[in-house]
Amino acid sequence: MTEFGTLRVDEFLRALGSSEPTPGGGTAAAVSGAMGAALVEMVAALTLSKEKFVEAHPAIRVIAEAASAARAELLALAREDAEAYETVVTARRLPRETEDEKAARSRAISDANRIATEVPMRTAGVAVRLLGALPELVEKGNPSAVSDAGTETLGHVAQDPFHRGRLLLARIESRQFRKSRLELLQGVAKDPQRILLQRKRSGLDRRVHDSSSGELILLAVDEGLTLSAR
Repeated sequence: MTEFGTLRVDEFLRALGSSEPTPGGGTAAAVSGAMGAALVEMVAALTLSKEKFVEAHPAIRVIAEAASAARAELLALAREDAEAYETVVTARRLPRETEDEKAARSRAISDANRIATEVPMRTAGVAVRLLGALPELVEKGNPSAVSDAGTETLGHVAQDPFHRGRLLLARIESRQFRKSRLELLQGVAKDPQRILLQRKRSGLDRRVHDSSSGELILLAVDEGLTLSAR
């Protein structure tokens, strides 16, 4: 299976846009999450490189290490997602001439779909964990760079499995499994909203100086999971 982190951007996009079943949306979400993590690393690096933020360096260094680990994990999950869906495709291609073959194929598809629901949830979990570190990065990081902290990207990645997972769960026969996983998916979808709304309520929104334009901009976390310069 392809290591998507080793591809050039145009190679990855070409593969994504091909008629092949993989890579697909789950892989794209994981790669997007890795990009969000890299943006967190960038903001941390631009903070750690400045002596005037030296008091914040210990805290920012922890965030930088967490972002680096998340980036590597998300790229691994990009590959795992493609592998999981390939298993689904293989199961769908099993013979179904006899009743026994139909039953075996149905079980194989259901089992493959179970695995395919797990990977997006793990991807979301990584994104949610890193989102939890962003309030401190925005508060203590280099104000000229915090608008690039990757909040929007990570927020969307954290919510992606709710929509994708529901489609996959509909193909699984076990009602108990569907119910338990749907509850987990709903929890995953709420986590990024809870994290970012807590930031808004805590008064974390702050004015920073845009060194490129000389204007003051307001960094505000809105309910759409967006960290935006306004």
